[in-house]
Amino acid sequence: MENTPQPVIPAVPPGPAMPGDGETSSLLGSIGRFALELVEIVVISLAIILPIRYFLIQPFYVKGASMEPTFDDHEYLIIDELSYRLRQPERGEVVVFRYPLDPRQYFIKRIVGMPGETVRVSDSKIIVTNAEHPDGFTLDESAYLSPDAITHGDKTVTLASDEYFVMGDNRTASLDSRTFGPLPSKNVVGRVWIRGWPLDRATVFSAP
Repeated sequence: MENTPQPVIPAVPPGPAMPGDGETSSLLGSIGRFALELVEIVVISLAIILPIRYFLIQPFYVKGASMEPTFDDHEYLIIDELSYRLRQPERGEVVVFRYPLDPRQYFIKRIVGMPGETVRVSDSKIIVTNAEHPDGFTLDESAYLSPDAITHGDKTVTLASDEYFVMGDNRTASLDSRTFGPLPSKNVVGRVWIRGWPLDRATVFSAP
């Protein structure tokens, strides 16, 4: 009796291996460690950046023409907030401050009068009287004003021990102490440190 051949059934290839409980736990552990490391990086970065941003330096965007030609409209500046925690502002420094009549606004001007001094604006000149110069002296502004610059106004102000007299370099287009009076020291945010934009005018301004 002949043997009847049996049909050949092709072998079914094995399917992909399914991860066991151990592999799943390992995968979840890796994801957890990655998430934890990411959170640590974010926290450390914020711990470094936030104090710098709010206590050491601050960006400032120039709006208007009051400081031309020293600073033009739309220039991007970095303000040094640390220096004035260690020392007092000095005459000639350019500072950013909260506008005394509306602290929500920020202004940029140059310090021309120091605490305790009497500042007189007259005949396009600034005459400063202090303990060192009881008879007064005419402020030399040739380092930042053009020879044909005109300083309008006729005003005399005696500053308190915590006040400054500030003015814009563009004297004909500046709202400054000639109009709103002395600047309280508590309103000063910091001094201009870096001009970052435009790149062709990038500058680091050293302290006096």
